[in-house]
Amino acid sequence: MCWLIVGVLCVVFAVTALVLWQKWAAPWPQIEQLISQIARSERPSTFLVNGGKDPHRVGLALETIFARQQELERQIAGRESGTQTILGAMEDGVLVVDARSGITLMNSSFQKLFDLRDPAVGVPLVEAVRHATLDQLVSETLRTGEAMRSELSLADSRTHSERHIEVSAVPIKKTDDEMSGAVVLFHDITELKRLDQVRRDFVANVSHELRTPLSILRGYIEVLLDEQATSREELTRILSIMERHSKRLRQLVDNLLSLAQLESSHAKLELSVVRMDELFNNLIRDWKEKLAGKNLKVIVDLPSEALTLRTDGTRLEEVLHNLLDNAVKFSPENGEIRLQGTRSGSNVVLSVADIGLGISKEHLPRIFERFYRADKARSRELGGSGLGLAIVKHIAQLHGGRVEAESEPGKGTTIRVVLPANDESRMSNDEGMMKSE
Repeated sequence: MCWLIVGVLCVVFAVTALVLWQKWAAPWPQIEQLISQIARSERPSTFLVNGGKDPHRVGLALETIFARQQELERQIAGRESGTQTILGAMEDGVLVVDARSGITLMNSSFQKLFDLRDPAVGVPLVEAVRHATLDQLVSETLRTGEAMRSELSLADSRTHSERHIEVSAVPIKKTDDEMSGAVVLFHDITELKRLDQVRRDFVANVSHELRTPLSILRGYIEVLLDEQATSREELTRILSIMERHSKRLRQLVDNLLSLAQLESSHAKLELSVVRMDELFNNLIRDWKEKLAGKNLKVIVDLPSEALTLRTDGTRLEEVLHNLLDNAVKFSPENGEIRLQGTRSGSNVVLSVADIGLGISKEHLPRIFERFYRADKARSRELGGSGLGLAIVKHIAQLHGGRVEAESEPGKGTTIRVVLPANDESRMSNDEGMMKSE
């Protein structure tokens, strides 16, 4: 009897143990596998857990957690993609560092600025970018918790010039006293610096150019006022000098007004069809006396068919006037000047070439700048204002064209004006050919 009771108890215990194992112990390996898959962001084939109600509820809870995790990852990915898009579209460089000056974020503009081939996220700033001023600026911002601003000078390996960068560092704070990092913005102000220098040079040059003739005029006026008994010969000489400098002053003012008009947003062109042969002939007739003064020979090179261009005739005449003026000034006695017009693809190319002094290679790229002179002493001696080629450039650009220069010291200079030839110009050209036939 006792053995029977013991046997029954053993069976009951075994059944109870088996049920408890199936409800509580057996589901745990499956739950553990679900948790591992969720941790790896892998979607399990099922969230149903074998066993009792409690393991089943655990499986449902894990399914809810996985769904929320997936949604959160989608939101984070969307925000990160939006952030990267914004940072990539920014022309300014952006850098984010942590409290220890380690790089946590950067955009492509920052990488290009410092020639970083690969993103240096996680690398200390001082190792990624070896620039003492930048490192000091960021360190000071992190130390004081205050926004800082400075200016960097960087060598541009592509253009072999110096770039000026304005840097602003703003602290990121967790609390009032604890710093979590800093955001640093890099704004390229090279062009602003250049324009500011151009403005200052322009003011200085205008002041200098105006001062010289005004001083001479004032000096001779004082001489005439102080010396009433001036001889007729001396008076004629003084008035001749005053007239020459007053003309120079008027030319300078006229050129300044012309430049101001060309550079304004209200500049307009009075377009009409202009024949190049007529324009060149009129130009040579107007310059006949000055050309004869140096015994200069002018060669006109135009295609056999009538070359026409829809352009502002007055402006184009001003272009050729300025180019011929320079050619005459810098040509030697008994020299030669070539006026050429030709069609090149969709453009009409007008050029004025001389066999004069020429321009050295280092000066050639800057001859179209206002007041720039390759030979300052000789240019002033010949009466140049330094604005003629700048006017030529602006008129060409106003027509949608460009200017080119080719020169060699001792062999002369060629200036080309390349202007677009529109359909109307081609139609007029065809008409000219028909008439000539």
